[in-house]
Amino acid sequence: MVWRSPRALIVFLQGFSLRRRVVVSLALVRLILVPVIFLAVYYLFAMASIVDRIVSVDAPVATNAERASIDMLDARRAETSYLLLHDPDDIAHNRESLQQLESIIQTCRTLQPEETPTLDELEEQISIYRISFNRAVFRLGQSKMPPVESLREVVRTYQKDLDDVLRNSGRESRATLIETLRARIGSFDGEVAAKLEENDPEIRLASQEMATASQRIVNLSTDLEDRSWQRVQKDHQRARGLLFRAELIGGIVSALTVLVSIWISFTLPRQVVRPLTDLKQAVDHASAGNYEIMFDVKGQGEVVELAASIRKLLAHVREKKTE
Repeated sequence: MVWRSPRALIVFLQGFSLRRRVVVSLALVRLILVPVIFLAVYYLFAMASIVDRIVSVDAPVATNAERASIDMLDARRAETSYLLLHDPDDIAHNRESLQQLESIIQTCRTLQPEETPTLDELEEQISIYRISFNRAVFRLGQSKMPPVESLREVVRTYQKDLDDVLRNSGRESRATLIETLRARIGSFDGEVAAKLEENDPEIRLASQEMATASQRIVNLSTDLEDRSWQRVQKDHQRARGLLFRAELIGGIVSALTVLVSIWISFTLPRQVVRPLTDLKQAVDHASAGNYEIMFDVKGQGEVVELAASIRKLLAHVREKKTE
């Protein structure tokens, strides 16, 4: 609004309709919330992705790898029991443990394809172990030595060994004696296998192959379990870092949003009502007797139409005054 003289007032009106101004203002008010909403959604999905990987991939693979070691040890116990007692139930138990082990490997392959080389080697070692065990079973089926006699001979040897330990126990401390007895008890399975190997070189070779393959399976399973838990730890660290960044960046963006919203709350209302304020001043001057008001009107909308109507009214008043 510009004053040219005490009797002349020029009103500049350039813009859109009030409805459009209000719509734009509301759109701007909502637009400043977009960064906050976008960041919240982004960090929410990123955190959900990390948690989903921990829960659905890394932790299950680590648990399955631990179960694989347990199943392999179960197969070994069934193997030793069969070599000692020739019980067909031990064969079934051994094969069931191997089947569970293979099922675990397939599950891990589905969950974590990047471990394919390790899983392929596990399957290869299982195949070697199964072939060696079947060969030992076939060989024992042809053996003429009754299993009870074999068991009796092993137990007698084992009993003699324990008697020797107890006979010399007076010269050793209690702790040393306990450790020696534990070592002897732990060696019983080895003595059973050694006795069988003495009787049949074919069984000795199969037993060595089974021991090597089973130990390799346990080592591979343990390594897979360790790597999976390391991934869990890395994902946990990533989640903590992501949470820290979310708090930091979210706080900064929220503060900026508050400042911008305050600035807009003071600026937009003036932009919306400014045309009406200019028209009000023009009408006030006209009501005071100053009819020499000129309008520079550009644009369209309700305010521009109202200004045009006021301009016609003032022109009519001037004509009536001149008459």
